[in-house]
Amino acid sequence: MKNFTRRTLMGTVGAIMAVGMSWQALAQDKLVIASVVFQGDQFMKSLQQGIRETAEGAGAEVLEININSDQAREIQAIDTYIARGVDAIIIAPLSATNSAAALKRARDAGITVIALNGGLEDASIPHATFSTANVDLGRSTGGEAARFIADQLNGEAKIAILAFASLLPEQSGQRTDGFKEMAAKGNNIQVVTEQDAWLPEKAVTVATDILTANPDVNVIYAANEGGTIGAMQAVRNAGKAGKVFVFGIDGSEQLAKGLIAGDNVLQAVTAQSPFEMGKFGVEAALNVIGGKSVNQSTTVPALLLARSNKDGVMSFLEVLK
Repeated sequence: MKNFTRRTLMGTVGAIMAVGMSWQALAQDKLVIASVVFQGDQFMKSLQQGIRETAEGAGAEVLEININSDQAREIQAIDTYIARGVDAIIIAPLSATNSAAALKRARDAGITVIALNGGLEDASIPHATFSTANVDLGRSTGGEAARFIADQLNGEAKIAILAFASLLPEQSGQRTDGFKEMAAKGNNIQVVTEQDAWLPEKAVTVATDILTANPDVNVIYAANEGGTIGAMQAVRNAGKAGKVFVFGIDGSEQLAKGLIAGDNVLQAVTAQSPFEMGKFGVEAALNVIGGKSVNQSTTVPALLLARSNKDGVMSFLEVLK
């Protein structure tokens, strides 16, 4: 979209918002919003769903891409969207640092940039950032682990950690550090090993190998959905249900069902709110395009889901329907 058209649209958007008309009034020159995520797990799918439904509800056209953890592909996608002249790019950046240059080019080209799920180190690039504090995700699950270790394991735990440090070192480190900080409170814990495994298939293999090499491990903490799913399955496959207990991050139907399963393997996860995060991102983009001010940084609350609170888990499952 040429600059003249964007300026005209901004004036039109401002007028529409001022008189309370619907976004569908922009149908003659539809806004184009690009959605970029870096993997295809349930979290990212929900994130894009929130973007898509909110943007389409506002009458915008939505372009979507999953760059599959490929930095070069992310840069190429952003440059393609710049060349096309989209109105907004709403992105979960692959890297807080390496994604910055391409997104700065987008902003310099007059495109509204909204960052989700951690954002960028250079906060001046995105118009707004929506994220969940990663250290708080770890602390939330770690606090529940601390209670479980004290009550069920006599305050003693040998812990294995499945992380994603080679993919997103900042996020992974914050989530694991937060967990260890809280799990240690009032307990005697030992982290036996910390390895990367963030996709379910890989996590099953890694967790299985850990359990074989370290038969005294009695707690596994996984820093994302894929790792949690894989750890849960590995414990079941090894016949260690009731002996090894899993704690994790992220919320999905599969994980919620794991929390109410009779095998007593999965104990707690802390869920983010990806749909809402995507929704908030679109709303911020529309406000920026319409000439309104937005908060530069917003923390989206997380939700602890624990086996000890079945009603809370069931309520979460109801929301997912």
